[in-house]
Amino acid sequence: MSEARPDPDALLARVQREEEKAKRGKLKIFFGATAGVGKTYAMLEEARRRKAAGEDVVVGYVEPHGRAETEALLEGLERLPCLQVAYRGATLNEFDLDAALARKPGLLLVDELAHSNPVEGEPAPRHAKRWQDVEELLAAGIDVFTTVNVQHIESLNDIVAGITGVRMQETVPDLVFEGAHEVELVDTPPDELLERLHAGKVYIPEQARRAIDSFFRRGNLIALRELALRTTADRVDAAMQEYKEGHAIRATWAAGERILVAVGPYEDAERLVRAGKRMATALHAPWIVVYVETPRLLRLPEAERNRRIALLRLAESLGAEAVTLGGSSAGEEIANYAATRNVTRIVIGRPRRALWRRVFRPSTYGELLERTQGIDLHVIGGADEAAVARNPFLARSQAYLGTAQPSDKLRWPGYAWAAAATAACTLLGMAMSPAFELVNIAMVYLLAVVLLAARYGRGPAIAASVLGVAAFDFFFVPPQLTFAVSDVQYLVTFAIMLSVGLVISGLTASVRLQARVAGHRERRTALLYAMSRELAATRGLESMARAAVHHVSEVFDSQVVVVLPDAAGRMRHPRGESIAGSLHGADLGIAQWVQDHGLPAGLGTDTLPGAEALYLPLKGSHAVLGVLGVLPANARRVLLPEQFHLLETFAGQIALALERAQLAEHAQRASIDAETEGLRNALLASISHDLRTPLAVIAGASSSLAERGERLPAPERAALARSIYEQSRQMADLVAKVLEMTRLEAGGIALERDWHALAEITGSVLRRLRERLAAHPVRVEMPADLPLARVEATLVEQVFANLLENAAKYTPAGTAITLRAAVESGEFLVSVEDDGPGLPPGDPEQLFAKFKRGANEGAIGGVGLGLAICRAVVRLHGGRIWAERRPEGGTAFRFTLPLEEAPAVPAEPA
Repeated sequence: MSEARPDPDALLARVQREEEKAKRGKLKIFFGATAGVGKTYAMLEEARRRKAAGEDVVVGYVEPHGRAETEALLEGLERLPCLQVAYRGATLNEFDLDAALARKPGLLLVDELAHSNPVEGEPAPRHAKRWQDVEELLAAGIDVFTTVNVQHIESLNDIVAGITGVRMQETVPDLVFEGAHEVELVDTPPDELLERLHAGKVYIPEQARRAIDSFFRRGNLIALRELALRTTADRVDAAMQEYKEGHAIRATWAAGERILVAVGPYEDAERLVRAGKRMATALHAPWIVVYVETPRLLRLPEAERNRRIALLRLAESLGAEAVTLGGSSAGEEIANYAATRNVTRIVIGRPRRALWRRVFRPSTYGELLERTQGIDLHVIGGADEAAVARNPFLARSQAYLGTAQPSDKLRWPGYAWAAAATAACTLLGMAMSPAFELVNIAMVYLLAVVLLAARYGRGPAIAASVLGVAAFDFFFVPPQLTFAVSDVQYLVTFAIMLSVGLVISGLTASVRLQARVAGHRERRTALLYAMSRELAATRGLESMARAAVHHVSEVFDSQVVVVLPDAAGRMRHPRGESIAGSLHGADLGIAQWVQDHGLPAGLGTDTLPGAEALYLPLKGSHAVLGVLGVLPANARRVLLPEQFHLLETFAGQIALALERAQLAEHAQRASIDAETEGLRNALLASISHDLRTPLAVIAGASSSLAERGERLPAPERAALARSIYEQSRQMADLVAKVLEMTRLEAGGIALERDWHALAEITGSVLRRLRERLAAHPVRVEMPADLPLARVEATLVEQVFANLLENAAKYTPAGTAITLRAAVESGEFLVSVEDDGPGLPPGDPEQLFAKFKRGANEGAIGGVGLGLAICRAVVRLHGGRIWAERRPEGGTAFRFTLPLEEAPAVPAEPA
């Protein structure tokens, strides 16, 4: 085993994770392929061993399913009583989370982690899922044993549905499964499990027969068993990788096979990919295809670089993970990556470099042989590539990308600058020669080489190196003005000077290329972050679509469109205003296919490859939300595997934003529906309560008049008729207030403002309410010079009337009511004050809610809309209204109205 010093940052992160885990309880999952494999039995056996060892073990919830052996294991273990939940006419036994937290044992057993709690039951559970209950237990420091089947893992749900034809509704997030401290696989062979089913040890006989005929077919059990074994193996592999990283172990541990295929832009690359596929299939191993972009490969012609697109897409189509790396040495990058991924076999092609060149620069094979330990190297021989049929991916790629075109980049300016720089260095050297040694003048030429390499690349820098040596020899080395050399040592100087110039030019050019690649990748990451941030701050689907178009078109140099479905699920073109980078005329037929199937189509795919644009599904957590259409200016911008994966990342971020917007819209709609339902119920309750009394009075009075009217004295008949009239008027007021509130909330009122004196409005209201206010002295305090108010008089009269009626209704007879109006802080301040018992307990703002009454029950009638109407009218005028308790006792309702400058009244003619 080879160990090195751990990375300090990785070590610190590991310590922080361990500290965080130490605060939580430990979760152990007993994991199986399906029901009946013995997960609960194994969990109870382990619990009994723990209890025998002295641990505090409590059974929180275990479902024995009528199995006698399970019931026997429960004997002797402390069990928490189940929570009785009333649900749809039945009583369910559920896990009692609060009882478990109050008991707080050292180890708690909670069966069936994927179980859904009855959220509509009574009492309602705190969490919708049992795994959420377990998370709360772990956060409280309680260790938990639980069970789960492979079909309940969220990421495997669709795979299980494809195998069995049954989609599980109860699932557990992968993060919960991956975060478990320990997972123990409980495995039972399919034949033994079928025997247990036939014997009635899993389900009762009738259920067992149905299960065998549907879900528990032998083929299904074999596939689910393999899936459970692979899932457990992946978890073990991840734990091994974490251990190696934590202990800085770079050596390969061949606990499981993993193949890496190293390819380049050469004719044998397709052969290597296919050989890797055959090897991975034979070994049942995951495999990776790696392409390393070195500075030398970056300088290849466009056609050869485009070959990489076809190679990596071919690898992905065969099931490989395609990866592009960047570095100065392909062998070094592949060796480091293989150590990171715990690769056991590397497949490469035969060395292509001539033997004499390997002396100065080792081949990739030689570097891998030197740098890898414990990894098998497989060298695949070449073949007559001309006889091999062209790969359809490669043919399609060339059809899209075209043949190699001569570059339109001007290269002669770099060489012109090389000649100019050499001349400038020569002139500078002539000025320096009397006072400086020749070695210092040689450094001037090397400085020019470095600058040219950084600015124009390798070719001009090499030209400057050769020209610099020639100029140095001709102008400065004696005999001057001739290429003859009098001293042999200068030949060594020339050779070293030229070699240093060539090395410097090569290194500088490589650094320049790698810096450009790194800068490009950093820019892509920054743009992805910028788009995510803008989408997070944007509201509305159309606005999000425009933001997505802006960023995707900028990153991929493309025309982009986000196509969303209508209410019927049919794709439609965006109706909003287009922006720069928008794609017009997207093919809605392709977009509809992508929406329906959830798969990419169009450019560079296997579906409708003749399309000009690429269409990607915007997948949410449960459905496809829309389609992203991309028409690139250069197909390489989206067809390169890393570019395609980046585009998929952008599409994923867009889908998350769209899903968030839809969920917010649904939540708002649900809130409105709930509020509407609440208002409807409150309205029905209020009207039924407040109509019952007037109707009873009217019915009784009218019955008396009808049956005994002629025999009743005149005063009694008048009293009965008056009671009918008063109760009818009360009912009419109630209905009028409901209609007025409906009209105000519907926004169907357009204010017809005019200039009015508040004194005239209050006088009209007081005359109308003379009978209702007869038991209360009313004082009106308004300055004589109070300005005119620009209001709709009928609505403001309604505000005064409602406030005065409210004061008369809730204060004892004989108490005074004061109505004040004044100008304060540039607005009208109006108050209606009383000397009654004051406001009820609670927040005074609640009095202005619809159907809110000061007294919920009693002899005081009312539907609870008067103050709500007051608030709506005052707000419609641009004011505000509130209630407050008076220090001397009683209640004050105050509201404001805007103060505007009244027009000048023309003087009457004399």
